[in-house]
Amino acid sequence: MTPQYKRILLKLSGEALMGDNSYGINQSVVSRIVAEIKEVNKMGVEIAIVVGGGNIFRGMKTANDNLERVTADYMGMLATVMNALALQDAMKQAGLIPRIQSALRIEQVVEPYVRNKAMRYLKEGWIVIFAAGTGNPFFTTDTAAALRSMEMNADIMLKATKVDGVYTSDPAIDHQAKRYQKISFDEAIARNLQVMDATALTLCRDQKLPLNVFSIFKPGALKRIIIGENEGTYVGNISTDLL
Repeated sequence: MTPQYKRILLKLSGEALMGDNSYGINQSVVSRIVAEIKEVNKMGVEIAIVVGGGNIFRGMKTANDNLERVTADYMGMLATVMNALALQDAMKQAGLIPRIQSALRIEQVVEPYVRNKAMRYLKEGWIVIFAAGTGNPFFTTDTAAALRSMEMNADIMLKATKVDGVYTSDPAIDHQAKRYQKISFDEAIARNLQVMDATALTLCRDQKLPLNVFSIFKPGALKRIIIGENEGTYVGNISTDLL
């Protein structure tokens, strides 16, 4: 099976790491995700990852209370570093070579983000995990994923969620909701489908970076995308093809 993509960026939400738990990190879920990543890595695909922190701390929600938004966002960035460390540990146990780069300088724990070093790691076949978002408040990890995808010259960004694609409405509420096989960036933005935040979508559209939204809980989904099978929803500068 020939990979359709040489280099990918995988956006992992913090919620994906907690599985069915209400909080924190579910180690068995993390190990299963890492196993899927390892299978794709063995195919020769270069993999970068941006990880969120919502399983530990959701800055925007907390900021609505008594915590200043900027402070809350920095706390959220630190939560992504914790998740990155958990991923790194699981990858080492699986025999992979992971490297964390952080947009915040915490050099006793992880190395700072340096583009050229990250590119070199990818070419060596190592897994690069980007933590701390963009390093700036008011920007989501979706935007960080779009930014790092472009900086790494990724062929595609893959957004791993709990839902197996983008739907016309919330499939958990509307049983008549239909999944898009493909959809354009402009339509996703116009319909407010919440694929990811508008800043990230606009960046991807303007830089012609395709996106695939899929369920990380669906066994083999990541590999199926890599080999070009119909999995999740492809978002790009295309006309809509509704499934």
